[in-house]
Amino acid sequence: MCQQNDETITHIMSACPVLAKEEYVKRHDKVSAQIYFNICKEIWVQLDKKHLYEQVPKSVITTQGDKVFVLWNEQVQTDRTIPSNKPDIIIRDNEQGTCMFVVQFPIPSDQRTSMVEIRTGGNWV
Repeated sequence: MCQQNDETITHIMSACPVLAKEEYVKRHDKVSAQIYFNICKEIWVQLDKKHLYEQVPKSVITTQGDKVFVLWNEQVQTDRTIPSNKPDIIIRDNEQGTCMFVVQFPIPSDQRTSMVEIRTGGNWV
């Protein structure tokens, strides 16, 4: 595909620059969506469809009474410029005005896990 490396399973599944532009993002978003919907179910957020595979994540969804916000792929405003300011999922307590959880996760192959741990500082949720 990319003609840069041997087309091994590892390369095709997680290291090809041609596939990284779209296919890896799609795979990542499918996994993120599953976690997002599980979080929504746990905090009693009403979902639109009966089956999870029919759902499309909303950028902001709230519990009844707007007590908790769940944000999907939303950019976060920070006091300084950081390269990755768009976490996968943010869970915010609106009553307290605090962020309960920020969920950001990579989906590397087994061979690339140590490289991702170094890049993220080992802070995995």
